[in-house]
Amino acid sequence: MRISFSPQRRDDALVLEKTGDRISINGKLFNFDGLADGDTIKRESIPGDWFAGDVTKTDGEVHIVLTLPHGPNPSQAVAFPADVVVSEDGPITIPHDEAPVEETTDVDA
Repeated sequence: MRISFSPQRRDDALVLEKTGDRISINGKLFNFDGLADGDTIKRESIPGDWFAGDVTKTDGEVHIVLTLPHGPNPSQAVAFPADVVVSEDGPITIPHDEAPVEETTDVDA
C-alpha cells in the first residue's frame, strides 16, 4: 500500500492501521480487497473526509491519498510529506510534528 498525503491545517489526529488491502482510519475500516489492478475509486464515492484523492490499484499496490492534519507551524517533513509505502500489516507511522513542550515556571510564593 502506498499512501500519499495532502497536508491541511487541522487540530484532529490521524491514526492509521493496515490489514491486507484494508486500512483503518481513526478506527473506521475501509476495505479495498476487491479492487483489481487498474481500477479507480473516485474520491466522491468514498465516505468520510480523510480521503483527499482517488484510490487506485497499480501493479498489485493500492494507492490512497489522505489528508494529513498539522498544527499552525508544520515542519518541512509535514508540510511536504513523502509517500509512505506500507508492506507490513499493523499501525502505520505517518509524518507528524511532536507536540510542543509547555515550559513551566517556578513561582516563589
